[in-house]
Amino acid sequence: MSLREYARGIAGGLIFSLPLLYTMEVWWTGFTADPVRLVVYIGVTFVLLLGYNRFAGLRRDATWWDVMIDSVEEMGIGIVTAAVVLWLLGRIGPETGISELMGKIIVEAMTVAIGVSVGTSQLGSEEGEEGDDTGMGEDEAIGFDGQITIAFCGAVLFAMNIAPTEEVLVIALEISPWQTILLVLISIAIGVGILYYIDFMGSRRFVARGGRWKVPMGAVIMYAIALVASALMLWFFGQFDGQGIRAGIAEMVVLAFVSTLGASAGRLLLQV
Repeated sequence: MSLREYARGIAGGLIFSLPLLYTMEVWWTGFTADPVRLVVYIGVTFVLLLGYNRFAGLRRDATWWDVMIDSVEEMGIGIVTAAVVLWLLGRIGPETGISELMGKIIVEAMTVAIGVSVGTSQLGSEEGEEGDDTGMGEDEAIGFDGQITIAFCGAVLFAMNIAPTEEVLVIALEISPWQTILLVLISIAIGVGILYYIDFMGSRRFVARGGRWKVPMGAVIMYAIALVASALMLWFFGQFDGQGIRAGIAEMVVLAFVSTLGASAGRLLLQV
């Protein structure tokens, strides 16, 4: 990476992560999260970075070694950036225990790292030296597996900012079954509209069209991605702990309203 790319990455990391860096529930998660969850969180984030850099972040002729190096660099930038911001905000310091220090930095840094990846590839000027190399063109250039990966990245990015908050559980416990069902239907309707009907930026380039089953299949896949991303984030932030099946499902539906936007609009914006 050049110095300009590093700066662009830091800017992207801050744009996507500042809400979490200012959220008390995330600080508390860093203090209480067990090592297994932290390791899983790091692993999932690294896989997302690999997937995004492979399918959207780098030029099409980049090797897997290039993808690996960039992903490691982005995670390193995320860790340093998160540590500096947490220190500036007074959340960590010399008196902070090593376990709490590492927990807080890791929890915050993973979101920053994804933002760094997006910022490096998507926030450059059109006249920049990488401008013509990183664009992907038609949907076929990336392929189905690439589109799924990018949609999942978008869903996680959106869900991360809401999943740690208490409001998700409060809403899930207080809404009625009918409101839950309507939330599912409206979430799907918004996502389908973004991908297929309202001519959202990038939809004509990155969403395959034609065939009677394209829209319903696309809707099912999109909402499934949103639910999986929501479940992963809720599990990591301990929102399922002590809750029954009904409350857990309701939490997933509530958060999926947000992550569906990431799986649809976010998927398109991460490629434009």
